[in-house]
Amino acid sequence: MKNIDIRQKVLLNNIKYYELADAIGINQSTLSVWLRTELNKERRERVEKALDKLIES
Repeated sequence: MKNIDIRQKVLLNNIKYYELADAIGINQSTLSVWLRTELNKERRERVEKALDKLIES
């Protein structure tokens, strides 16, 4: 499974994928496609930044 660290953070912090997608500014289906393969640097930064914001709030 790809992007396991991101998936674990989402699960451990009870964040829904649609919430993460909304925080990134993309559609939930787009996030699903992104997570199927290893994220490139730009996408990983966007996802991690949004995820950290959600965890803080």
